[in-house]
Amino acid sequence: MTSNAVKSIAVIGGGITGVTTAYALAKRGFSVTLFEKNRYAAMETSFANGGQLSASNAEVWMHWSTILKGLKWMLKSDAPLLVNPMPSWHKLSWFAEFIGNIPHYRRNTIETVRLAVAAREHLFAWAQAEGVDFDLKKEGILHIYRDKKGFDHAGEVSKLLAEGGLPRRAVTPAEMKAIEPTLAGTYYGGYFTESDATGDIHKFTSGMAAAIERMGVNCLYEQNVVALQSDGNKASVTVQAGTEKSVHHFDGMVVCAGVESRYFASQLGDRVNIYPVKGYSITVNLPDVPSQAAAPTVSLLDDETKLVTSRLGVDRFRVAGTAEFNGYNKDIRASRIRPLVDWVNQCFPGINTRQVVPWAGLRPMLPNMMPRVGKGGLANVFYNTGHGHLGWTLSAVTADMVAQVVAENYLTLTVAGSSLAMDFQTKPQY
Repeated sequence: MTSNAVKSIAVIGGGITGVTTAYALAKRGFSVTLFEKNRYAAMETSFANGGQLSASNAEVWMHWSTILKGLKWMLKSDAPLLVNPMPSWHKLSWFAEFIGNIPHYRRNTIETVRLAVAAREHLFAWAQAEGVDFDLKKEGILHIYRDKKGFDHAGEVSKLLAEGGLPRRAVTPAEMKAIEPTLAGTYYGGYFTESDATGDIHKFTSGMAAAIERMGVNCLYEQNVVALQSDGNKASVTVQAGTEKSVHHFDGMVVCAGVESRYFASQLGDRVNIYPVKGYSITVNLPDVPSQAAAPTVSLLDDETKLVTSRLGVDRFRVAGTAEFNGYNKDIRASRIRPLVDWVNQCFPGINTRQVVPWAGLRPMLPNMMPRVGKGGLANVFYNTGHGHLGWTLSAVTADMVAQVVAENYLTLTVAGSSLAMDFQTKPQY
């Protein structure tokens, strides 16, 4: 078998999927170059998400209840799920495919759980091997429910999670209080997943970006990629700085460009129907001892408001959520941030919310709620993108999957003294 080091691979995108993909490829001996338009890694969707590594949040959204909620909340500016009624062909085609995938709700939920459980082993092992500190807390995730209807639905979801290899248990209001004493309010019950964890995605991705540079990956930041081309044998990446353009040549490429993956895929002859679903977060600084004592240490997921929380170290508390279908708009709207602050004031009244940092990012979401991982139409083009609201949760396993597909694609066997290139045409179902 020849060495993969002679094969050069471009990775497009320096977020969580791009950096972990570059890491998995470098570990397999490829010569990797990563392109990122920002000055640093993890400056967009991987900057300030909810912080959960949450296999327990693997339920996909393709359900008629999601459609009904979207219609009901369409004109409510602070709704957890908000759809801009202004039509576009992209939005209409995406929702048509989304509805068409509703019959696959059960299957895709189970498969997402399996991916999420497998991802943990990779992520924790990589962080330990590379010495990455990212405020990891292995305290579990508590789902909270205010009424019987939500709690009963969670019971049905738990059956699917169990089929995917994830146990979680129902807890009473008294048990919820014991798990997280700082939580205020009245609840019908909850579900607790002890094996889930939280951390800071930006710290993790930045740490892994430093690791891949130590491994010899050529990280090219502030590179505005304007064109990707391939003839199936060689690939090229065109970047622009001011009025100057330059072209870099490679044996193959992996597109990990988040919401821009759809645009790049079209240049390469593939259809990757990603829609940008905006999510918001606030980072609540905890400047005093009373606020630190009043903030939870266990991560929460409030299914009614679609908000998640993570405690990041001693002095930060992250609250994130909501879904907004509003195109490629990254504006931070006060009407979307206010409910997050109000939720903190209601559920954790002892926290001082004077110092709140708002943020918004665009989740790359496919209509079947599954990431696109594997080969494109051309032999040397690959994808690892479209992870939606579970980008960090799934990133390590999909990076390992796509790196394996690339490795098998270039595997060369020596038979009877002659080299025979074997293209395995691996096509993961994800």
